Amino acid sequence: MLVVEKHWDKEYEEAVYKKWKKDKRYAFKDESGKPLFAIDTPPPYVNTPIHVGQATTYVLMDMFARFKRMTGHKVLFPLGLDRNGLPIEMAAEKKFNIKLHALSREDFIEKCNKVLEESSLESVESFLRLGISFNSWEEGKDIGAMYLTDSKDYRSLTQATFIDLWKKGLIYEDNRTNNYCPGCQTTIADSEIEYENLPAKFNNVKFKIKETGEEIVIGTTRPELICTIGMVIFNPKDKRYSHLEGKRAIAPLFGKEVPIKAHPAAEIEKGTGIMMMCSFGDLTDIRFFREMNLKPVIAINADGTMNKNAGFLKGLKVADARNKIIEELKKKNLLVGQKDTVHRTPICERSKDPIEFIAMKEFYLKQLHCKDKMKELANKVNFFSQKSRQILLNWIDSISTDWPISRRRYYATEIPLWYCKKCSEAIVPEPGKYYRPWKEKPPIEKCPKCGGNEFKGEERVFDTWFDSSNSPLYILGYLRNQSFFEKNRPCTLRPQGKEIVRTWLYYTLLKGLLLINESIFRDAWINYHIVDENGIKMSKSKGNIIDPQEVLNKFGAEPFRLWTATEGNLEKTDFRCSFERIQGAAKTLTKLWNIARFISSFQKIPDTKTSLWEIDKWILKELNFLVAYTQKRYEKYDFHNPATKIKSFLWNEFASHYLEMAKSRAYNNDSKFSQEDQQAAIYTLNLCLDTILKLLAPINPFITHILYEKLHEKDIHASEFPKENKELEYKLCFETSELIELNSEIWKEKKSMGLSLNKGLKEIKLNKKWRTLEKTIKSAHNIEKIVYT
Repeated sequence: MLVVEKHWDKEYEEAVYKKWKKDKRYAFKDESGKPLFAIDTPPPYVNTPIHVGQATTYVLMDMFARFKRMTGHKVLFPLGLDRNGLPIEMAAEKKFNIKLHALSREDFIEKCNKVLEESSLESVESFLRLGISFNSWEEGKDIGAMYLTDSKDYRSLTQATFIDLWKKGLIYEDNRTNNYCPGCQTTIADSEIEYENLPAKFNNVKFKIKETGEEIVIGTTRPELICTIGMVIFNPKDKRYSHLEGKRAIAPLFGKEVPIKAHPAAEIEKGTGIMMMCSFGDLTDIRFFREMNLKPVIAINADGTMNKNAGFLKGLKVADARNKIIEELKKKNLLVGQKDTVHRTPICERSKDPIEFIAMKEFYLKQLHCKDKMKELANKVNFFSQKSRQILLNWIDSISTDWPISRRRYYATEIPLWYCKKCSEAIVPEPGKYYRPWKEKPPIEKCPKCGGNEFKGEERVFDTWFDSSNSPLYILGYLRNQSFFEKNRPCTLRPQGKEIVRTWLYYTLLKGLLLINESIFRDAWINYHIVDENGIKMSKSKGNIIDPQEVLNKFGAEPFRLWTATEGNLEKTDFRCSFERIQGAAKTLTKLWNIARFISSFQKIPDTKTSLWEIDKWILKELNFLVAYTQKRYEKYDFHNPATKIKSFLWNEFASHYLEMAKSRAYNNDSKFSQEDQQAAIYTLNLCLDTILKLLAPINPFITHILYEKLHEKDIHASEFPKENKELEYKLCFETSELIELNSEIWKEKKSMGLSLNKGLKEIKLNKKWRTLEKTIKSAHNIEKIVYT
């Protein structure tokens, strides 16, 4: 069928993706005999549009899925939407100008539900427009159906994993110092902490030695914590303070007496060389108090205000308390100096609030006992690229505490526990149902320990990562469709960003190890950051954000997808993105369309391998190399290198050289070629085009679908991916570079003579090696005579 449209148009995409959705083209079918390829997709939050990083990641995932379908796999590629946890709660707080604990739990959850009801499905629409071939666009319980992380099914799985881990003795409750975010008002894990160098004041404060009345000066960035001081220390090698060993220091304003000791944690060159150890300014303090068996004094409330232990600072926010105590120190001449400094400050990755350290009772999942096994898993998983493995190994090495899995929030999966009011026995239900202990009665009438019949439901919820780490279990039907799970575990691929290796990747592997004693996925594909044209990280404040919606409206999906493939080199650190780069990719689509339009003007003929010219054999040999290379690299989730080579082949070897050298034979306007010679050219042109379309089909599904359907009235995505053909490994007397150089020299000579490229030459001199291409060279360049030397 003839391609009549003169050029590719982004408007063609809409009809295709709407038809795919309507026809449920990519619905999951558990076809026997086909191997499973399962992608554990990272669910985006529904209340925010997807950003360019998500768009590139999902487009690449779709390339993996489409390639695997063409290689005979049944592909499990479900769409998940994240509707759980802090981001939803924070959106509700912002929208309704409220704070979580200012409302009843019921009322606050209702606000979260309203946020979710009003959330547009813009992200889903973006995925559809990008050509993502998810199994389903509708929520359901079947394998491959769209899932929501706040659904009863998903939450009941989270609770079931907790119940299993509880029964295995891997979960315990303890009152210990935790990372606490005043903004989110909840405990957070080490993995949820980032560090930022923030401006601070280094305050030199006078302390008095009780025994001698001597004054010493201690520098601190946290003077509001003087009330919690537990000890003053100096370095054992620091002779300036050795006479203070065993004496006691009196804390200014509070009059608290603490011992002075030599300890290597004190840095001679830092500040005045003598330190106050408080509970708690940072992780160093926490470790020190544990080592020295000191009883901590907590001065900060869960709401970020100072408590009664802070004396006159009680009720003030931490920052206000800091200003207030500095003011008081100045009044009493106890502040001898200040200087600006930069302090490496732990902050919450979500709210960006500085972290405080507060003692709270929380549930913990044991992980320290299995660090060696986790390293074994990390080394067994196939990483793409390999250097990403080290990010995980480094994180495992850094882990020093068990995972705090409970949170003091509302819109998340509830911890499924009740407590007997009489004896405090914990009541653990059977798995399989979604439980809400804060508002429901337990599934028993009497306490099995004491016979009591009154119970209190647990009010805490799970850390969001305790939910998210179930995603591969859920999509494979763990506990829901156990036979499918057992037959198909582990999940094939976990694709994700490098910034959540220490959270999503690590916790998922940990859950798999503790629940099924193996890795829950085989391969891990780690994407990198998207930066602007100058290599600068994108942010609203810098004004360099590229919105995928704007890209789709301007260019459509195909240029973006091709840019993603050609830019997506995992061996580099980041992807550089700009409208210019994306628009540049559109030129290749135009080239492909023009080539297809030209070749479609010739009537396709059956295989004609016997009459192939040397130039036909050359391009088919080059194409065969490209097929072998592409299939090999696609198997390794590398679409960058093949896309670059396919693009180069299309523009250079095929369009600029073969097509130019074969088109006169294909036209055969003056019948100077035999019918067999003409058919050989047409056959080769068609075979090259069909193969190029199939190689590009996973990358550019819209344009390849439309062209292939016009040419063959078939769905290219249901066709078999090209395979290397040993029969096409022809022995030729020239190299590709030599042929390109030959053509370039002839064109250059014509140009020097003032001739257009289609004008003829009477005679040229060539090396005798080109004798086998004589007919091709003469017809391609309109040359009357070739003299061989």
